[in-house]
Amino acid sequence: MSSAHSAILLDLDGTLIASEPGILSSCRAALRSLGHDTDPRMDIASIIGPPIEDVMRYLLQQFGDDRIAEAVEAYREDYGARGLLLSEVYDGIQQALTAMSQSAKLYLATSKRETFARRILANKAVDSMFTGIYGSTPAGDIDHKPELIAHIIKANGLDADRCVMVGDRRYDIAGAHANGIRAIGVLWGYGTRDELESAGADRLIETPQELAEMALSMTTPTKPN
Repeated sequence: MSSAHSAILLDLDGTLIASEPGILSSCRAALRSLGHDTDPRMDIASIIGPPIEDVMRYLLQQFGDDRIAEAVEAYREDYGARGLLLSEVYDGIQQALTAMSQSAKLYLATSKRETFARRILANKAVDSMFTGIYGSTPAGDIDHKPELIAHIIKANGLDADRCVMVGDRRYDIAGAHANGIRAIGVLWGYGTRDELESAGADRLIETPQELAEMALSMTTPTKPN
């Protein structure tokens, strides 16, 4: 049976936190551990969002290296020790979370390892605002956004009509639409306006100051239950 409450699902990287410095640092460490030199100008902003396996596959291609599992393990070891501490919460996000949590239940929906996501939110003292924190697990069955969002909806008995997904990449929009929920694309993250529009974002917002009002308005049912 569906719960009557409104729910806001939130991506992490590029939506709540600027995570590029830590991810870049740990990607470099992983490549070095496999014996590769990294370009000082290496830019990974455009590939933040999908599961780290996909990121490593992309980065290793240029070296003709297929040791994806080894690279992922090296990345996670470095990220868990150092990289995750380099994230910063975007200005205005803490206030938006506070406002949203007063009228809706908040769920984190990230492709990042759930253990890392929990540590980041706790480190920034915003973890208590979330009803549930969900990310990828060693089992690998909810690494991608469609499966992850489906899992959150089912585990919490959510009503798709009273949910909205908030994210900065096409994966967030596609994952939401695959589960029949609307999606807000944020323009301060790692995805472009073009990417989010092409993915079919229901709304686009430019600043965290717009987030609470927009998200709460979109969790109002569009049709009678």
